[in-house]
Amino acid sequence: MVNCCSTRMRATSVAGTFTMPAEWAPQQRIWLSWPHARGDWPGKFAPIPWVFAETVRVITQSGQRVGLLVHSPAIRAEAMEMLDRAGVTLTMVDFLEVKTNRGWLRDCGPIWVRDGENQFVALDWKFNGWAKYANHRLDNNVPEPVANFTNVARITPKHKGKQVVLEGGGIEVDGAGSVIVTEEWLLSDSQVRNPGFTRADYEEIFTKYLGAPNTIWLEAGIVGDDTHGHVDDITRFTAPGSVVTVMEHDRTDANYQILQNNRARLGRTSLNVMELPMPRPVVFEGERLPASYANFLICNTVVLVPVFNDVADATALKILEQCFPTRAVVPIYARDLVWGLGTIHCLTQQQPA
Repeated sequence: MVNCCSTRMRATSVAGTFTMPAEWAPQQRIWLSWPHARGDWPGKFAPIPWVFAETVRVITQSGQRVGLLVHSPAIRAEAMEMLDRAGVTLTMVDFLEVKTNRGWLRDCGPIWVRDGENQFVALDWKFNGWAKYANHRLDNNVPEPVANFTNVARITPKHKGKQVVLEGGGIEVDGAGSVIVTEEWLLSDSQVRNPGFTRADYEEIFTKYLGAPNTIWLEAGIVGDDTHGHVDDITRFTAPGSVVTVMEHDRTDANYQILQNNRARLGRTSLNVMELPMPRPVVFEGERLPASYANFLICNTVVLVPVFNDVADATALKILEQCFPTRAVVPIYARDLVWGLGTIHCLTQQQPA
């Protein structure tokens, strides 16, 4: 394991623009963090590790490795036992002991990009608990040990002299110059990530660090989204020039107008747009949860899709099968998982190959 070289970091930074591959590009691993924060699923934690185990089983049985953060030796032993019982071949899992507060790796983990020399580096964005939660210090430290394990340089993105706060669930890239984000996430007055940053500032950041000079701004995320507007619950690239976006057809539903507005903005682009249904509202203890079929994960040969024991499950899976004809589309039961206010994509981060 090698720490990042300062000389290379300076050379890479001078080289200018980085490029983030699309999620469907070849991958080396999928990273997760074994669940231990019971407060994320209050009163409903028991089934959650089994959902993780099933996720790991599907990925590894497809022939792809998984990197798994474990909070402590005891958590590692627990994870190994449950994975073994679930039928996971443990030699396909790389365990890395890293302390975390919560471990939603899409948002606190590194993002791998190519530099000007076509080498991978890990972007270490600042994570501030979605500008909402105080317990984020350990999660903010996650990129360093993961980057060291993957033997790549680690870059700290900065703009106007400040380390940039950014979460992976808020960006959706096609690897060919475009990124989709929401105004609610970055430009509203709630849960402000980077005080003082403007639309132009973010577009400059996306151009430099993601290789995405074309920013597509949607309006807002779905109701119940604790992150305040992450795009991975609403609109996802499925191929160059193509996206799927979720739509609510019940005019009385709180998501109806939000998603109509987003769809109208997509209609003003050159993108090919396919529509995904929304499940009926998932409510637990009186709280509307951010259940969405758009929170799927693209792997090398499979696509993992959250399902909710809903009549729309089958329709969503069929649409995604059309979008990914060379991959097996696999449902993962997520009605319990979404009580943590996120599902499959939120929990994972792909490491490109």
